[in-house]
Amino acid sequence: MRSDARESSSFLCVTLAPTHSLSLSLSLFNSSLFPGSPNSRQIHILSLVLRIQFSRFLWMPSSSALVLAPMSLKASWVLSLLKGDSGSTLLPLPSSVSSPFLPCSTKPSTVRFARGRNEQFLVVCASKGASNRQLSGVVFEPFEEVKKELDLVPTSPHLSLARQKYSDQCESAVNEQINVEYNVSYVYHAIYAYFDRDNVALKGLAKFFKDSSEEEREHAEILMEYQNKRGGKVKLRSIVMPLSEFDHEDKGEAVFAMELALSLEKLTNEKLMNLQKVAEQNHDVQLMDFIESRFLAEQVESIKKISEYVAQLRRVGKGHGVWHFDQMLLHEEAAA
Repeated sequence: MRSDARESSSFLCVTLAPTHSLSLSLSLFNSSLFPGSPNSRQIHILSLVLRIQFSRFLWMPSSSALVLAPMSLKASWVLSLLKGDSGSTLLPLPSSVSSPFLPCSTKPSTVRFARGRNEQFLVVCASKGASNRQLSGVVFEPFEEVKKELDLVPTSPHLSLARQKYSDQCESAVNEQINVEYNVSYVYHAIYAYFDRDNVALKGLAKFFKDSSEEEREHAEILMEYQNKRGGKVKLRSIVMPLSEFDHEDKGEAVFAMELALSLEKLTNEKLMNLQKVAEQNHDVQLMDFIESRFLAEQVESIKKISEYVAQLRRVGKGHGVWHFDQMLLHEEAAA
Protein backbone atom coordinates (compact mmCIF):
# COMPACT_ATOMS: atom_id res chain seq x y z
CA MET A 1 0.00 0.00 0.00
CA ARG A 2 1.43 3.36 -1.04
CA SER A 3 0.60 6.84 0.13
CA ASP A 4 1.46 10.31 -1.20
CA ALA A 5 2.58 13.36 0.80
CA ARG A 6 -0.97 14.43 1.57
CA GLU A 7 -2.43 11.12 2.73
CA SER A 8 -1.38 8.34 5.05
CA SER A 9 -2.82 5.09 6.34
CA SER A 10 -2.91 3.70 9.87
CA PHE A 11 -2.42 0.01 10.55
CA LEU A 12 -3.48 -2.21 13.46
CA CYS A 13 -1.14 -5.21 13.55
CA VAL A 14 -2.36 -8.15 15.67
CA THR A 15 -0.38 -11.37 15.99
CA LEU A 16 -2.29 -14.66 16.13
CA ALA A 17 -1.02 -16.87 18.94
CA PRO A 18 -0.15 -20.54 18.27
CA THR A 19 -3.14 -21.59 20.36
CA HIS A 20 -5.39 -19.90 17.75
CA SER A 21 -6.60 -17.45 20.38
CA LEU A 22 -6.35 -13.78 19.55
CA SER A 23 -3.87 -12.08 21.86
CA LEU A 24 -4.24 -8.33 21.96
CA SER A 25 -2.28 -6.91 24.88
CA LEU A 26 -2.07 -3.17 24.46
CA SER A 27 0.01 -0.90 26.63
CA LEU A 28 -0.89 2.47 25.19
CA PHE A 29 1.40 4.33 27.54
CA ASN A 30 4.61 2.36 27.27
CA SER A 31 7.56 3.76 29.10
CA SER A 32 9.51 3.88 25.84
CA LEU A 33 6.90 6.21 24.34
CA PHE A 34 6.08 8.31 27.36
CA PRO A 35 9.01 8.96 29.69
CA GLY A 36 6.71 10.85 31.99
CA SER A 37 3.06 10.45 32.91
CA PRO A 38 0.76 11.32 29.95
CA ASN A 39 -1.65 14.16 30.43
CA SER A 40 -5.39 14.03 29.75
CA ARG A 41 -5.08 15.64 26.34
CA GLN A 42 -2.56 13.04 25.18
CA ILE A 43 -4.95 10.28 26.25
CA HIS A 44 -7.86 11.94 24.49
CA ILE A 45 -5.95 12.51 21.25
CA LEU A 46 -4.62 8.96 21.15
CA SER A 47 -8.16 7.59 21.66
CA LEU A 48 -9.35 9.71 18.71
CA VAL A 49 -6.62 8.32 16.47
CA LEU A 50 -7.46 4.75 17.44
CA ARG A 51 -11.18 5.14 16.65
CA ILE A 52 -10.89 4.22 13.01
CA GLN A 53 -13.35 2.12 11.04
CA PHE A 54 -11.40 -0.64 9.36
CA SER A 55 -12.39 -1.33 5.76
CA ARG A 56 -10.49 -4.48 4.72
CA PHE A 57 -7.98 -7.07 5.88
CA LEU A 58 -4.44 -7.82 4.66
CA TRP A 59 -2.26 -10.78 5.56
CA MET A 60 1.49 -10.34 5.87
CA PRO A 61 3.23 -13.75 5.76
CA SER A 62 6.60 -12.22 6.52
CA SER A 63 5.56 -11.08 9.97
CA SER A 64 2.84 -13.73 10.54
CA ALA A 65 0.48 -11.01 11.57
CA LEU A 66 -2.99 -9.91 10.64
CA VAL A 67 -2.97 -6.34 9.40
CA LEU A 68 -6.19 -4.36 9.35
CA ALA A 69 -6.00 -1.58 6.77
CA PRO A 70 -8.32 1.31 7.59
CA MET A 71 -9.51 4.13 5.45
CA SER A 72 -6.87 6.75 4.70
CA LEU A 73 -6.54 9.82 6.82
CA LYS A 74 -5.28 13.21 5.84
CA ALA A 75 -1.72 13.45 7.07
CA SER A 76 -2.18 17.08 7.94
CA TRP A 77 -5.24 16.20 10.08
CA VAL A 78 -3.38 13.45 11.96
CA LEU A 79 -0.40 15.68 12.55
CA SER A 80 -2.65 18.45 13.81
CA LEU A 81 -4.02 16.05 16.40
CA LEU A 82 -0.53 15.07 17.49
CA LYS A 83 0.57 18.69 17.97
CA GLY A 84 -0.33 21.13 20.70
CA ASP A 85 -1.37 24.73 20.46
CA SER A 86 2.24 25.91 20.33
CA GLY A 87 3.15 23.44 17.59
CA SER A 88 5.08 21.12 19.90
CA THR A 89 4.55 17.40 19.44
CA LEU A 90 2.25 15.92 22.09
CA LEU A 91 3.22 12.31 21.34
CA PRO A 92 6.93 11.62 20.76
CA LEU A 93 7.72 9.96 17.45
CA PRO A 94 10.68 7.55 17.03
CA SER A 95 13.19 7.69 14.22
CA SER A 96 12.12 7.18 10.63
CA VAL A 97 12.08 3.79 8.92
CA SER A 98 12.48 2.82 5.31
CA SER A 99 9.50 0.47 5.08
CA PRO A 100 5.94 1.62 5.72
CA PHE A 101 5.13 -1.81 7.26
CA LEU A 102 6.73 -2.03 10.66
CA PRO A 103 7.24 -5.62 11.96
CA CYS A 104 5.59 -6.43 15.25
CA SER A 105 7.94 -6.22 18.16
CA THR A 106 8.95 -9.35 20.01
CA LYS A 107 8.25 -7.48 23.21
CA PRO A 108 4.60 -7.91 24.15
CA SER A 109 2.25 -4.97 24.33
CA THR A 110 3.98 -2.23 22.37
CA VAL A 111 2.66 0.85 20.64
CA ARG A 112 4.95 2.54 18.11
CA PHE A 113 4.77 5.54 15.83
CA ALA A 114 6.89 5.56 12.67
CA ARG A 115 7.51 8.61 10.56
CA GLY A 116 8.80 8.28 7.03
CA ARG A 117 9.62 11.04 4.60
CA ASN A 118 6.15 11.21 3.13
CA GLU A 119 4.09 8.97 5.37
CA GLN A 120 2.82 8.67 8.92
CA PHE A 121 1.78 5.28 10.37
CA LEU A 122 0.24 4.14 13.62
CA VAL A 123 1.10 0.49 14.38
CA VAL A 124 -0.26 -1.41 17.38
CA CYS A 125 1.39 -4.78 17.88
CA ALA A 126 0.64 -7.80 20.04
CA SER A 127 3.39 -10.39 19.93
CA LYS A 128 3.09 -14.17 20.26
CA GLY A 129 4.65 -13.97 23.67
CA ALA A 130 1.69 -11.97 24.90
CA SER A 131 -0.56 -15.05 24.73
CA ASN A 132 1.06 -16.37 27.89
CA ARG A 133 0.52 -13.14 29.76
CA GLN A 134 -2.47 -13.05 32.11
CA LEU A 135 -4.68 -10.05 31.41
CA SER A 136 -5.87 -8.13 34.42
CA GLY A 137 -9.63 -7.90 34.83
CA VAL A 138 -10.42 -11.04 32.78
CA VAL A 139 -12.97 -13.12 34.73
CA PHE A 140 -14.34 -15.37 31.97
CA GLU A 141 -12.22 -17.54 29.68
CA PRO A 142 -14.76 -19.33 27.43
CA PHE A 143 -12.36 -21.72 25.71
CA GLU A 144 -11.04 -22.91 29.04
CA GLU A 145 -14.38 -23.20 30.85
CA VAL A 146 -16.13 -24.90 27.93
CA LYS A 147 -13.78 -27.90 28.10
CA LYS A 148 -15.75 -29.53 30.94
CA GLU A 149 -18.99 -29.03 28.97
CA LEU A 150 -17.45 -30.62 25.88
CA ASP A 151 -16.65 -33.72 27.93
CA LEU A 152 -20.33 -33.99 28.87
CA VAL A 153 -21.64 -33.97 25.28
CA PRO A 154 -22.88 -37.53 24.64
CA THR A 155 -21.62 -39.46 21.64
CA SER A 156 -24.31 -42.15 21.67
CA PRO A 157 -27.20 -41.54 19.24
CA HIS A 158 -29.66 -42.78 21.89
CA LEU A 159 -28.83 -39.97 24.34
CA SER A 160 -30.19 -36.43 24.24
CA LEU A 161 -27.81 -33.65 23.21
CA ALA A 162 -29.99 -30.90 24.72
CA ARG A 163 -30.12 -32.32 28.25
CA GLN A 164 -28.41 -30.13 30.85
CA LYS A 165 -28.83 -30.26 34.63
CA TYR A 166 -32.11 -32.17 34.25
CA SER A 167 -32.24 -34.82 36.96
CA ASP A 168 -33.90 -38.22 36.70
CA GLN A 169 -36.23 -37.25 39.58
CA CYS A 170 -37.52 -34.23 37.65
CA GLU A 171 -37.96 -36.30 34.51
CA SER A 172 -39.99 -38.92 36.39
CA ALA A 173 -42.10 -36.27 38.15
CA VAL A 174 -42.98 -34.62 34.83
CA ASN A 175 -44.09 -37.99 33.43
CA GLU A 176 -46.29 -38.50 36.50
CA GLN A 177 -47.90 -35.10 35.96
CA ILE A 178 -48.58 -35.99 32.32
CA ASN A 179 -50.43 -39.05 33.55
CA VAL A 180 -52.45 -36.95 36.02
CA GLU A 181 -53.51 -34.53 33.29
CA TYR A 182 -54.58 -37.34 30.98
CA ASN A 183 -56.58 -39.07 33.73
CA VAL A 184 -58.43 -35.87 34.62
CA SER A 185 -59.10 -35.24 30.94
CA TYR A 186 -60.50 -38.77 30.63
CA VAL A 187 -62.90 -38.24 33.55
CA TYR A 188 -64.10 -34.90 32.13
CA HIS A 189 -64.69 -36.55 28.77
CA ALA A 190 -66.82 -39.24 30.43
CA ILE A 191 -68.90 -36.54 32.20
CA TYR A 192 -69.34 -34.75 28.86
CA ALA A 193 -70.66 -37.94 27.30
CA TYR A 194 -73.12 -38.37 30.18
CA PHE A 195 -74.66 -34.87 29.92
CA ASP A 196 -74.81 -35.16 26.13
CA ARG A 197 -77.19 -38.14 26.30
CA ASP A 198 -80.65 -37.64 24.83
CA ASN A 199 -82.36 -38.50 28.12
CA VAL A 200 -80.17 -36.02 30.08
CA ALA A 201 -79.75 -33.27 27.46
CA LEU A 202 -77.95 -30.62 29.48
CA LYS A 203 -75.99 -29.08 26.62
CA GLY A 204 -74.39 -26.34 28.69
CA LEU A 205 -72.87 -28.77 31.18
CA ALA A 206 -71.87 -31.09 28.33
CA LYS A 207 -70.00 -28.29 26.56
CA PHE A 208 -68.34 -27.14 29.78
CA PHE A 209 -66.91 -30.58 30.54
CA LYS A 210 -65.90 -31.18 26.93
CA ASP A 211 -63.89 -27.93 26.95
CA SER A 212 -62.40 -28.87 30.33
CA SER A 213 -61.34 -32.26 28.96
CA GLU A 214 -59.60 -30.63 25.99
CA GLU A 215 -57.88 -28.15 28.30
CA GLU A 216 -56.45 -30.91 30.51
CA ARG A 217 -55.27 -32.83 27.45
CA GLU A 218 -53.60 -29.67 26.21
CA HIS A 219 -51.80 -29.39 29.55
CA ALA A 220 -50.53 -32.95 29.12
CA GLU A 221 -49.23 -32.11 25.64
CA ILE A 222 -47.49 -28.97 26.95
CA LEU A 223 -45.72 -31.10 29.56
CA MET A 224 -44.75 -33.62 26.88
CA GLU A 225 -43.23 -30.86 24.75
CA TYR A 226 -41.34 -29.57 27.79
CA GLN A 227 -40.05 -33.06 28.56
CA ASN A 228 -38.61 -33.34 25.06
CA LYS A 229 -37.22 -29.82 25.23
CA ARG A 230 -35.21 -30.61 28.36
CA GLY A 231 -33.90 -33.86 26.92
CA GLY A 232 -36.12 -36.25 28.88
CA LYS A 233 -38.16 -39.18 27.58
CA VAL A 234 -41.96 -39.18 27.65
CA LYS A 235 -43.31 -42.39 29.19
CA LEU A 236 -47.11 -42.63 29.05
CA ARG A 237 -48.76 -44.75 31.70
CA SER A 238 -52.09 -46.51 32.04
CA ILE A 239 -55.27 -44.47 32.45
CA VAL A 240 -57.94 -45.60 34.91
CA MET A 241 -61.39 -46.20 33.45
CA PRO A 242 -63.73 -43.45 34.74
CA LEU A 243 -67.35 -43.69 35.85
CA SER A 244 -70.09 -43.66 33.25
CA GLU A 245 -73.04 -42.74 35.52
CA PHE A 246 -73.06 -39.48 37.47
CA ASP A 247 -76.60 -39.29 38.79
CA HIS A 248 -76.77 -38.85 42.56
CA GLU A 249 -79.97 -39.55 44.52
CA ASP A 250 -79.49 -36.77 47.09
CA LYS A 251 -77.37 -34.12 45.35
CA GLY A 252 -78.46 -34.55 41.76
CA GLU A 253 -76.31 -35.10 38.70
CA ALA A 254 -75.26 -31.50 38.15
CA VAL A 255 -74.06 -30.87 41.72
CA PHE A 256 -72.35 -34.27 41.91
CA ALA A 257 -70.49 -33.77 38.62
CA MET A 258 -69.40 -30.22 39.51
CA GLU A 259 -68.20 -31.24 42.99
CA LEU A 260 -66.20 -34.04 41.37
CA ALA A 261 -64.65 -31.51 38.99
CA LEU A 262 -63.75 -29.25 41.93
CA SER A 263 -62.03 -32.14 43.70
CA LEU A 264 -60.08 -33.05 40.55
CA GLU A 265 -58.91 -29.45 40.08
CA LYS A 266 -57.65 -29.29 43.66
CA LEU A 267 -55.92 -32.65 43.23
CA THR A 268 -54.24 -31.46 40.04
CA ASN A 269 -53.10 -28.30 41.81
CA GLU A 270 -51.60 -30.36 44.63
CA LYS A 271 -49.76 -32.56 42.13
CA LEU A 272 -48.36 -29.49 40.41
CA MET A 273 -47.06 -28.12 43.71
CA ASN A 274 -45.42 -31.49 44.40
CA LEU A 275 -43.77 -31.29 41.00
CA GLN A 276 -42.46 -27.83 41.80
CA LYS A 277 -41.13 -29.13 45.12
CA VAL A 278 -39.20 -31.87 43.31
CA ALA A 279 -37.73 -29.23 41.01
CA GLU A 280 -36.72 -27.13 44.02
CA GLN A 281 -35.04 -30.09 45.73
CA ASN A 282 -33.02 -30.73 42.58
CA HIS A 283 -32.20 -27.02 42.12
CA ASP A 284 -33.95 -26.96 38.74
CA VAL A 285 -34.83 -23.26 38.55
CA GLN A 286 -36.04 -23.49 34.97
CA LEU A 287 -38.60 -26.21 35.78
CA MET A 288 -39.81 -24.25 38.81
CA ASP A 289 -40.37 -21.15 36.69
CA PHE A 290 -42.15 -23.20 34.00
CA ILE A 291 -44.63 -24.77 36.45
CA GLU A 292 -45.32 -21.52 38.27
CA SER A 293 -45.79 -19.33 35.21
CA ARG A 294 -47.66 -21.81 33.02
CA PHE A 295 -49.88 -23.82 35.38
CA LEU A 296 -50.27 -22.63 38.98
CA ALA A 297 -52.01 -19.31 38.33
CA GLU A 298 -54.38 -20.89 35.82
CA GLN A 299 -55.17 -23.69 38.26
CA VAL A 300 -56.18 -21.26 41.00
CA GLU A 301 -58.52 -19.49 38.56
CA SER A 302 -60.18 -22.80 37.64
CA ILE A 303 -60.69 -23.72 41.29
CA LYS A 304 -62.32 -20.35 41.97
CA LYS A 305 -64.69 -20.61 38.99
CA ILE A 306 -65.83 -24.19 39.71
CA SER A 307 -66.31 -23.35 43.40
CA GLU A 308 -68.78 -20.65 42.36
CA TYR A 309 -70.59 -23.12 40.10
CA VAL A 310 -70.94 -25.60 42.98
CA ALA A 311 -72.37 -22.88 45.25
CA GLN A 312 -74.89 -21.80 42.58
CA LEU A 313 -76.02 -25.36 41.85
CA ARG A 314 -76.49 -26.11 45.54
CA ARG A 315 -78.71 -23.06 45.76
CA VAL A 316 -80.97 -23.96 42.81
CA GLY A 317 -81.39 -27.59 43.86
CA LYS A 318 -82.31 -30.49 41.57
CA GLY A 319 -85.37 -29.06 39.84
CA HIS A 320 -86.01 -26.43 37.21
CA GLY A 321 -83.09 -24.33 38.42
CA VAL A 322 -80.59 -26.85 36.96
CA TRP A 323 -81.98 -26.19 33.49
CA HIS A 324 -81.55 -22.42 33.95
CA PHE A 325 -77.98 -22.95 35.15
CA ASP A 326 -77.33 -25.15 32.13
CA GLN A 327 -78.64 -22.43 29.81
CA MET A 328 -76.40 -19.88 31.55
CA LEU A 329 -73.34 -22.08 30.92
CA LEU A 330 -74.36 -22.63 27.31
CA HIS A 331 -74.74 -18.90 26.56
CA GLU A 332 -71.67 -18.04 28.63
CA GLU A 333 -69.51 -20.48 26.69
CA ALA A 334 -70.97 -19.26 23.38
CA ALA A 335 -70.20 -15.62 24.29
CA ALA A 336 -66.65 -16.52 25.28
